[in-house]
Order: sequence, then C-alpha cells, then structure tokens
Amino acid sequence: MTTLKEIFLLFLKLGSISFGGPAAHIAMMEDEVVRKRRWMTHEHFLDLVGATNLIPGPNSTEMTMHCGYEQRGWKGLLVAGASFIAPAILITGLIAWLYQQYGTLPNAEKFIYGIKPAVIAIIANAAIPLGKRAFKNSTLIFLGIAVLIATLFGVNEIYALFSAGAVGMLFHIGNKAKERTLSVVPGLQILLIFFKTGALLYGSGYVLFAFLDAELVATGLLSREVLIDSVAAGQFTPGPVLSTATFIGWQMGGLSGSLLATLGIFLPSFLFVALLNPLLPRLKKSKLFSAFLDAVNAASVAVIVTVCIKMGMDALTDWKSTMIALVSMASLLYFKRLNSAFVVLGGALAGYLLLLV
Repeated sequence: MTTLKEIFLLFLKLGSISFGGPAAHIAMMEDEVVRKRRWMTHEHFLDLVGATNLIPGPNSTEMTMHCGYEQRGWKGLLVAGASFIAPAILITGLIAWLYQQYGTLPNAEKFIYGIKPAVIAIIANAAIPLGKRAFKNSTLIFLGIAVLIATLFGVNEIYALFSAGAVGMLFHIGNKAKERTLSVVPGLQILLIFFKTGALLYGSGYVLFAFLDAELVATGLLSREVLIDSVAAGQFTPGPVLSTATFIGWQMGGLSGSLLATLGIFLPSFLFVALLNPLLPRLKKSKLFSAFLDAVNAASVAVIVTVCIKMGMDALTDWKSTMIALVSMASLLYFKRLNSAFVVLGGALAGYLLLLV
C-alpha cells in the first residue's frame, strides 16, 4: 500500500520542479504516477484529467488531489494537494515580502518597468492556444466576441463568464429541441474574495487575473500595477499560477492577508475534489454541462484578451515598453517551449538597460 510519506515526497518534488503551466504539470504527473509507480492505468488517469476539466479550480492541483485520493482517501487528497502547492506558496510569499520592502525603490522600479510589458505578452500568448480549443463553432465565436465587447465596456468579468455559460446551455437545449464585495473586516473580506474566485474559476489560470481585476482593481482595493506585478511573481515560481494569490494577499494585509488569500483560493479545490469525486464520471457524460463549459471556456479567452488590453493601456506608455512587449511576444511564439520565467527575467533586464539609455 502507498504510504502518506510516499505521496508527500512525490508531490512535494513535483511542486518544486513543475514549471510550464498545467499541461506540463500533468505530463510530469502522468510519468510519475502511471509509468513509474503504476498507481493507476493510463486510461483511468486520462478519465480523471477529462473529469477535472468539468469542475472549477486549477486542473493540475486538482489532479494531485485525485491521485492522492485514489491511493489513501481523504488523507491522501489533503497530503497530495498541500505538498504540491507548498513550494509555490513559500517562494511567492518570499517574493511578496521582498516586493513590499523594495518594490518602490528606484533601482527596483527600473526592473519592474520591463516586467510589465513582458507579462502582458505572456498572458496574450496564453490566449492563443486557448482560443484554438475554445472556439469550436460559430456560436462560441459569437459568445466570445460578445463577452469581449461587454467586458471592455465595464461589465463585471464574472457576470459575463456565467452569463455566457447560461447562453451556451440555452443554445444546447434549443438545438436538442430541434432534433458584490461585502463591507466586512479586511481579513474576512480577503478570504471571501479569494474563496469566491477559487470556487468560480474555470478555464486557464490566467482568468484569475480577470476575476481579481473585477473584484479588487475595479473596487479600489488594489492597483492594477500591483496586479500586473503579481502575474510576474507567479512566473518565477513552480506549481500552480494561483499561488499569486499569496502575493496579492500580502500586499493587501501582510502575512495574515497572504495566508487568508492562499486559503481562500485553494480551499474550493479541496472541497470540490473530496465531494464530487464519485460524481465526476457522470458529469463528464452530461451534454448539458459540457455545453455550459464550452461557452465558459470561450468567454474565458475573451476575458483574457480584455485583461491584456486594460493592462496594456496602463503599462505600454512609450516605445520602450511597447518594444519589450513585442519582443517578448515574438520570443514566446517562436520558442514554443520557452519558460515564461525567462521572458519575465528578459523583460526586467531589457527595461533596466533601456532606462539607462
């Protein structure tokens, strides 16, 4: 029988070395869990991957929980999930503290200047493959365009996403027939904001920043500059991009804010996997739920584009920042396997050097 120690050590290792996004994380997980340890068959692993796409939350993190649950029940779920996200949280927490201490110093500002356009390129590049998978038909393309226009004109991104999901379900039913932030204490407010975000987050992890733009920036709780910097912090760390909640929480409320934001963003995933694991195969076969998800995924791409446009208006203020963004985008398109952390580092160095000119 697999021990909790084995589960802990495996997913701690994966959490420490898994750069490159959810697809890369899951590929590494498949190699360790299926090929090397034979904890489950390849077919069962793929069933879990497909089913995980049907519930909110970070896919790769939820896959660790599924793997742990399959071996040792709810204890395995907790150990696998916690050990996988721990390295990212610790590293991001350290970066958040350093940012709070030194982020406003002149020398640091020179590096941050170049990071922002590089981050915009990273998010834009993420939207391309997502769009290829999401826009499966003319209905989804129409929904994506509608969400893009609506969010550019100020409609809350969360409302837009779930409205699109509802419309997608209505279209499916029709085709088949043919054939706000609470005024509470700051700590609780942080917890509730990130818990709601974690519970509603479908699609790419980059949609997180659209949610937080609506929940924090639009309400004046956080500046868009800090939101952009949080994306950069997330690129330096292995593991799930949702660990940037640790960074944002620190800027909002210090260590306690960081812990509450981290708890809020990841807690829904633990609950969903624990409660819905037996139901996932049935959900996977539901055409109505799949129609909802297809529409939400298409809308998610549109929301990511909206975030890029809004961030670009703030960050691309001159030819230097624009050039960094274009070069970063070209690098990501040409070097398909380029780690985004190197793009952020390159943008920081380029920004520093250009400001010396």
